[in-house]
Amino acid sequence: MTKYPRSYIQYLAHFHGDRDYFECHEILEEYWKATDAGNKKSIWVALILLAVSNYHYRRKNYAGAIRTLRKSLEIFSLDVRSCLRLGMNHEALMDILKKREKNLLNKIPYISFNLPITDMEVVKLCQEECKENGFKWGAKSDLTDEELINRHSSRDRSEVIAERKMALDERKKEKRQ
Repeated sequence: MTKYPRSYIQYLAHFHGDRDYFECHEILEEYWKATDAGNKKSIWVALILLAVSNYHYRRKNYAGAIRTLRKSLEIFSLDVRSCLRLGMNHEALMDILKKREKNLLNKIPYISFNLPITDMEVVKLCQEECKENGFKWGAKSDLTDEELINRHSSRDRSEVIAERKMALDERKKEKRQ
């Protein structure tokens, strides 16, 4: 048994394997809601925002990529311990993300990058996960894969729409009371 949540390993496998940042977001958002819901400063939120930033960046949505990267950077900068607990080099991560921010501000085209994982157990688990899913660990993003790049447009949004409607109905009900 490993000390790392399965969702984290799956996130990393997608992040470094097929570069499906949308799936990274989905996997960790579900985990975050189940374990640390409401904590907007959670390390899981930082990782989710990082995946979202990469998704926007690859689509040349520089404003969205910068906004989400900065939020991610803010959380990472406050939570050195969690990075270390997750087997990452915090200082190297901050350097990578600050360089990425500069690239975004200068509209330098997207390039794939790897997170600075220092725990070889994490690497091994992620490589196994990649192999099981048919990914190549450390592969570069396929910038010609339209389905991957525009994944948001093909997803089923019915659950999100229903949740938003329920929240809106609840707010209206509270105002009436």
